Amino acid sequence: MRLNICKILYFLKRTNGNSLMEFAVTTAMMAILAATAAPKLSMLSENAKMQKSRNELDKISRQALSFFQERASIEGRGRFPGQEKYNVPVTGSAYTNSNVANHKTSILSDLITNGGSFNDYRASNGSNWVSVFGQTNSDFPKPDGSTLAADDAGNFVGKNEWIGLFGGEPLGSPFQDGHYVYQVVAGSGAGSKAESPILYLADLENPAQLHFIVQP
Repeated sequence: MRLNICKILYFLKRTNGNSLMEFAVTTAMMAILAATAAPKLSMLSENAKMQKSRNELDKISRQALSFFQERASIEGRGRFPGQEKYNVPVTGSAYTNSNVANHKTSILSDLITNGGSFNDYRASNGSNWVSVFGQTNSDFPKPDGSTLAADDAGNFVGKNEWIGLFGGEPLGSPFQDGHYVYQVVAGSGAGSKAESPILYLADLENPAQLHFIVQP
């Protein structure tokens, strides 16, 4: 009887020891897997946000084109939200319809040339860009630390026209420091030599990576 009890005690001790060892090994393996997977999961999350932002920019672009065509039917010449006329720009800079080429060059420098210099929401480039839905929009205000041009104003207030296109429901960037901004290079000419205005849309998170260019 004493021998049987000793065998049982020995077995229990050995089983408990193995269980603890297995638990320790499993815990260590889980920690290693978690440490290895975390960067990949983070990258997947960032990629998903970038795709979501591109989808939203695409929606804004489509609505802008629809608006342009509607204005062409009503006003005789198409324009984008915020434009006073087809040949008037929307920008925080001093560009007019008389220096369209310089305006284009400036925007392309922000977005494309040499990879684009406007790659952070805090960059000073933002002073030439206008908020799509308004800097102080209660749903999606511009991020702290960013510098944007004053909200478009005039006979046709850009942010109001944009919000109207979405039934009063503005779109927001999936990024914490994102915010949708735009500029419009003025159209020019008349008749067969007419050139339509160009709309540049971007997400303030990283405009050089997240932007759309729309020219009817």
